[in-house]
This record gives sequence, structure tokens and C-alpha cells, in this order.
Amino acid sequence: MRAEVLRRAALGREPHPEGVRKPRLGLFARELASLWGMGTPRRGAVLAARSPQPVMLLPGFGAHPKRMRAMAEALAEAGHAVHEWGLGFNLGPTPENFAFLMRRVARLARDHRQPVVLVGWSLGGLFAREIARREPALVAKVITMGTPFSGDPRANNAWRAYQVITGHSVDAPPVECALGVKPPVPTIALWSPRDGVIHPRSAKGWPSERDRAVAIRCSHLGFASDARVIGEVLRQIDVEEPRAALPVG
Repeated sequence: MRAEVLRRAALGREPHPEGVRKPRLGLFARELASLWGMGTPRRGAVLAARSPQPVMLLPGFGAHPKRMRAMAEALAEAGHAVHEWGLGFNLGPTPENFAFLMRRVARLARDHRQPVVLVGWSLGGLFAREIARREPALVAKVITMGTPFSGDPRANNAWRAYQVITGHSVDAPPVECALGVKPPVPTIALWSPRDGVIHPRSAKGWPSERDRAVAIRCSHLGFASDARVIGEVLRQIDVEEPRAALPVG
């Protein structure tokens, strides 16, 4: 136990690499301050979806699905079949929890007889992109929100905390993945110039890494419940994508 504590402490003390940009500390401080003022989020009226779809929500690092309740309720009100990811708090990837998610998405696609829309906040978006990259027939589209899929994995203010909690380096996740490779399904990146945790360029990505990038002026924590984000997620789900049909099986 002592050796493990010391190993994780060393991961938390690693210096930030020179030349790798991260959000200003002032923006990060606002993120922390916002934790004290979180109440019931407000949102406007929700229009019925043009084509109701099964949707799975994947929370950010350290977050519980309850943090995305406002989004889940709005999606359900629009007519979508909304599902949690089924793993409680997101404490990072393991071979076991990633295998569980792969099975869960396959089961949802089978039960609904159509591919699933994956909406992932921050780290949840990395899970979503990797699932879609491996099993595109099961995924209708991926929508990421403040997800650090592009560039250096240390281009953020959370990488040390991530390493301490998960016990592995951001360069060596326990699940093989290709973060910057665009999944072969419609992939939309929501990003914010006011994000105090993830550098905007990392969450926006480059054209080859996603299909569309949409800027929303919210905090990183706000991606879970901001009315503007919820409205954009609803709109993006309704977009008809030029994509060849893939069998679900």
C-alpha cells in the first residue's frame, strides 16, 4: 500500500511539459468557485425530436451520471430513449469497465434495433470516440463536450489529478486507444473558449479529427447542464448525416 501511495504521489508531482498550453489559472479558479454555486440548472422549452433515437450519456472524469440529469431530462422530453452509462462515478478507464461499456452499447443497439448516439462529457467523450472507432455499426454519432481528444494529453489543468486517481500516466492508459483518430461515424466536438480545465484547441481538434466543431461559451463544468449546451446537443442529434447504413449485429 505504501509503495502504491508513493508511486501515485510521484505521478502527481510530474512537471508540466514546456510548450504545452493549458487554460489560464484564472479560468480554472472560476471552475472551482462554480462548484459552490451549483443549483438546479435552467433550460428553455424542448422541441420534439424529428427522429427519436437511443442515446447514452457518459459523464466526465470524477463525475456521476446525476451531474448530467438536466441533459437527460431534456433529451427524454424531446422523445429520445436516454440511458446512463451504467458505471456510476467515472474514475478512469480500466479493461473491465471499457469491456462493460462495449457490451452495454451493443445491447442497447440490439434492443432498440438501431445504432446509439453517444454523448460524452470530457473523459466520457474519449470513451465514446473509442467505442465508435471500434464498433461503428453500433454507434449513430458521437457528440463530445470539452473532451481532450486532440494534441498533447497534458494540455489541461487536470492531468496530474487524473494520474493520481487512476494510477497510470496519461501517456499509458490501460486500454489501447487512438485519441486523435476520427471514428468512422459522424463526430461532433463541442468546445468552449472559457473552458478552465481543457485547452480549447484540445477539445476542438482539427478538421481531420472530427466532422464538426461548435463553440459554446460555457465553463467546463457547465457542459453537463448549461442550457445552451443542452440545446446544441438536441440540435446535433437531429442533424441528418450523410452516412451509409451499417448493419447492427
